[in-house]
Amino acid sequence: MISHLSLGVRDLDSAGSFYDAVLAPLGYVRVWTADTAIGYGRPGGNDKLALKLHGGDRSLGPVPGFHLALAAPDQAAVDAFHAEALRAGAESVGEPGIRVQYSPTFYAAFVLDPDGHKLEAVHQ
Repeated sequence: MISHLSLGVRDLDSAGSFYDAVLAPLGYVRVWTADTAIGYGRPGGNDKLALKLHGGDRSLGPVPGFHLALAAPDQAAVDAFHAEALRAGAESVGEPGIRVQYSPTFYAAFVLDPDGHKLEAVHQ
């Protein structure tokens, strides 16, 4: 259903370094870079996530209730995502683990990136 998603960021270089680190355990890489944006996706593919420098435009910032769930190939990738995110300056808002309220096989971790976007890595 969704082709791609863009997130507004205050500092493109810092955000790029953060997403380079946290997306790597999930199998995603930087697929393009421009002066005001960076795109991420599978190696050799198109972007599925873009970071866009918002320069103070609040319409591009996080809104209450929004979060981005990223597919992880296994539980170890969820763990690595969470560890890399914390190392890169994120705030944990949900340690890696099973979320039985969703399903007995729903393994996820949640963080807030430096711009306040809520990110989830999930393996089912």
